[in-house]
Amino acid sequence: MTHHTLPPRRELALLLTIAGIQFTHILDFMIMMPLGPQFTRLFGISDAQFGLLVSAYTLSAGVSGLAAATYVDRFDRKHLLLVLYTLFALATLACGLGPGYGFLMAARIAAGLFGGVLSALSQTIVADVVPFERRGRAMGIVMSSFSFSTVAGVPIGLFLAAHLNWQAPFIGIALLSGLLALAAALTMPALSHHLRAGHRPSVWRGIGRVLAQRNHQRAFAFSATLMFAGFMVIPFITIYMQANVGLSTEQIPYLYLCGGCATLLTARLFGRLTDRLGKVRVFSWMAAAVVVPLLATTLLPASPLWAALLVSTLLFVCMSGRMIPGMAILTSAADPAQRGTFMALNAAVQSAGMGLASLLAGWIIGRNALGQVTHYWVAGLIGAAASLLTIVMARRLVMHGAVQASPHRP
Repeated sequence: MTHHTLPPRRELALLLTIAGIQFTHILDFMIMMPLGPQFTRLFGISDAQFGLLVSAYTLSAGVSGLAAATYVDRFDRKHLLLVLYTLFALATLACGLGPGYGFLMAARIAAGLFGGVLSALSQTIVADVVPFERRGRAMGIVMSSFSFSTVAGVPIGLFLAAHLNWQAPFIGIALLSGLLALAAALTMPALSHHLRAGHRPSVWRGIGRVLAQRNHQRAFAFSATLMFAGFMVIPFITIYMQANVGLSTEQIPYLYLCGGCATLLTARLFGRLTDRLGKVRVFSWMAAAVVVPLLATTLLPASPLWAALLVSTLLFVCMSGRMIPGMAILTSAADPAQRGTFMALNAAVQSAGMGLASLLAGWIIGRNALGQVTHYWVAGLIGAAASLLTIVMARRLVMHGAVQASPHRP
């Protein structure tokens, strides 16, 4: 067995710390987008230059995921996490101290390089520490950080930016990261079991072995399709809601607030259902259920706020409900001895899935004479088809630990 059994209280403390680490690096990425108008005005940059500032983080995170595959399984996971997280905190602090566009661009690339590996490393640690039969619940706790960053993180960050300055959210994230690094140092056991796997192959042979496994190839295809399905629709929700549904700029934050609150409540429920009813079964239900809000979002006519909130909240809940068992399946599909390398490569695969979907959806949609978005429903249809395809893909994956899983539920 590669996982370290911790006492329940210590396991919960560890999961909450990892959720906090996820929260800070997700928020660091998300806070950039609503700050766009301030950046373009203060730095005198175009929308395209601001777009580059946002994508610099994702692109460097994808590159760092690939680079991490060469070293992530060669170190104690605790020490590696603490080093990368400290460097991430310093890069975020640099964003808050940036005097101009060029400096900020360099700081964003650095934040992406260190932050990009944190997600893969966090999920690897959860899979190492939490036994298979409780992993759905554990992923539910860790992934609730996504919802919390939407509900609390972005509004608080925008409040700080409005009442102090645009630097304040970044300095705040850096300080919070420092406190969480201290918590991680205290709650996390040494995680070096994977280093005792006897003779270790060379770096590139190790990556080759991960890529050569048929189950890993299927898992990467599943992972990319999972992200592709959502990102055919997600990047353009705000544009469509304003141009076609008729929501005002002031009403847009309510979509994220309601969606985030709902997923915060349902993430733990889906985590428990995943462990109780089976990972593939719950995933199949949610991947099929998400088709309804995916298509409803892309076909919604001019509507009152409550109707838009109903559709978008349902989309948030189903997306989150699909990702929790999806990530539990994915971490279990990795060979435990190579899980770190697998998850680092997976981070790059997911970035590619997101980027390809955003690119394709941007190419599909257009604008009519009234400035309304056209053909968004086509992007929704492709996303829905991809989501249904993931059900077939999930059923073909072999999960490590499934056979040994205890029949006794905690």
